Amino acid sequence: MKKILIKFLFLFLAMPFVCGQEQILPVPSNQPSPAQQKQIARKYGMFIHFGLNTFQDQEWTDGSKPASSYRPTAVDTDQWIKAAKDAGMKYVILTAKHHEGFCLWDSKYTEYDVASSGNPTNVIEAIAKSCKKYDIGLGLYYSLWDRKVNTDVKDPSKDAAYNEYMLRQLNELIDIVEPYTNIVEFWFDGGWEKENYRWPVKDIYQTIKSRQPDCQIGINWTIGLPENPDAHPVLPENQKEGYPIRYFPSDFRLGDPYLPADNDPKIFTHDGKEYYMPWESTICISERWFYNTTDKKYKPVDELAKLYRQCTKNNNILILNCPPDRSGKIRAKDIQVLKELREKIH
Repeated sequence: MKKILIKFLFLFLAMPFVCGQEQILPVPSNQPSPAQQKQIARKYGMFIHFGLNTFQDQEWTDGSKPASSYRPTAVDTDQWIKAAKDAGMKYVILTAKHHEGFCLWDSKYTEYDVASSGNPTNVIEAIAKSCKKYDIGLGLYYSLWDRKVNTDVKDPSKDAAYNEYMLRQLNELIDIVEPYTNIVEFWFDGGWEKENYRWPVKDIYQTIKSRQPDCQIGINWTIGLPENPDAHPVLPENQKEGYPIRYFPSDFRLGDPYLPADNDPKIFTHDGKEYYMPWESTICISERWFYNTTDKKYKPVDELAKLYRQCTKNNNILILNCPPDRSGKIRAKDIQVLKELREKIH
């Protein structure tokens, strides 16, 4: 109850974080920036879908599942990160909050989090420690669409309060991670639920970049059409040089689970200026994003190797999804496939 009272207090009294700060925006360029060059050099990482949905046999839930249903017997982040390191990956991206709104940390602004669950481990802090231990980059996935908190997503009058909620949670996440490591990427999802202009993208960019300048920021379905900058979806095979950036400012393109075209374009536009944007592909090692008791079919190693080559050429990047199970560990089969894949691609 205390956290709920705090939540409503900040909605009415808090001022935006970004007031009075000098605006931070990408620098127009037809070449990758130094931070983008670091992202391109990472090349290959692990997507880690883990959370409330792990215990539901569902990819998406709607915020109605009780927090208590999240109850991993362990949260072995060392095992996750070692598996990524042994696979030759340079970074991981963890689902800090998916569409249902459940948070893998103890948030001041909601009770729909690990502190109210069957296992109160702060997963964000645990994985930050593991990334430092194994010297591997940490990225965070955060769903803009929150089916628990922003239930009236189609009502623009609710935007201001929810936008403030997001900015405060992003600061919380940075606060947790900073004592241990930097955040190399923020991966945002669910933007299709509102018109692009209703999301506080500049404030999100400002909040993150003012604290983590090299952190690369991407929003799923990044590119629109010349005749409709908010068109969705525009598949990578249909993207052309000069098409508008649907969510500006951002640093790289997303459109999961689609792959980049051969020699895909890199130069996109906003307000008459050109910006370099690599593509980051997201692929499942099996068939599901979250652990599911029916998910038994894995992609063959030869197919994964072919996908790796397609996704990492032309200055692009691949994150391969390996979901931890209900014991809080990555499955033995995933680790076996990753080791076999490393032999094929390195």
